[in-house]
Amino acid sequence: MSAPVQAAYSYCEAVTGQQARNFAYGIRLLPAEKRQAMSALYAFSRRVDDIGDGELEPDTKRVRLESTRTLLDRVRAGKVEEDDTDPVAVALADAARRFPLPLDGLDELIDGVLMDVEGAAYETWDDLKVYCRCVAGAIGRLSLGVFGTEPGAPGAERAPEYADTLGLALQLTNILRDVREDAGNGRTYLPADDLAKFGCSAGFQRATPPPGSDFAGLVHFEVRRARALFAEGYRLLPMLDRRSGACVAAMAGIYRRLLDRIERDPEAVLRGRVSLPGHEKAYVAVRGLSGLDARHISRRTARGRV
Repeated sequence: MSAPVQAAYSYCEAVTGQQARNFAYGIRLLPAEKRQAMSALYAFSRRVDDIGDGELEPDTKRVRLESTRTLLDRVRAGKVEEDDTDPVAVALADAARRFPLPLDGLDELIDGVLMDVEGAAYETWDDLKVYCRCVAGAIGRLSLGVFGTEPGAPGAERAPEYADTLGLALQLTNILRDVREDAGNGRTYLPADDLAKFGCSAGFQRATPPPGSDFAGLVHFEVRRARALFAEGYRLLPMLDRRSGACVAAMAGIYRRLLDRIERDPEAVLRGRVSLPGHEKAYVAVRGLSGLDARHISRRTARGRV
């Protein structure tokens, strides 16, 4: 690997370590080449997210997002040189040469962030799934391009579907965790149908639930939905090599434990961000690296119980 490419990857790994602790915790279980490629994907995705979440005017955000799409087109066309001044572009271009990345997934991410810029609201779960597939399901499929599947793995043709579903599970968990923060930014992601069903249509601008609402019922309903997505997406684990499976199990395991915490104390998400302590993340990583989760899912899949 040339010095400019190595420097580009080092930049992306620094961005990942600083900005995405849960993600960085999972990918540290990968061999260097895969870890670098995942960092490049994250750094590009973070750039797109930062545009959408920034303080710029909507028209300026749209221009910047389309500029990012133009950069992606250059990567796709193989027109980014090693001495390019953009380290994220250099790293992503190298990763795309090394791995079969479905780069259209990054176009989907840009489309999803444009939905945020437009202030999209979601009437039903089917509507929200479209957004989640753009901003998270696509990242799951891109990650699978880095991981690959084990030769001869049964059902491997469905691996992209399971990776996509895991992305949905992670994103729905994020939405539950960040419900108060998103409300403060003028965004509501949970489906309007669900909010109305549990008397929460007034929104989440305070550290207490809307008066007269069944906020706990809403949270438990969404937790069950996320758990069903995890159960389906976990079918991916037995199809991956040991270290890739450990990475996925670690990241998914961290989010499943976040769901546990949210389920035990639903109003915690209105008081602040729910997170896991470092020692609990370490336990999840060790469990994933040991292969316990993959073996467990394999047995349940064989019995048709996942």
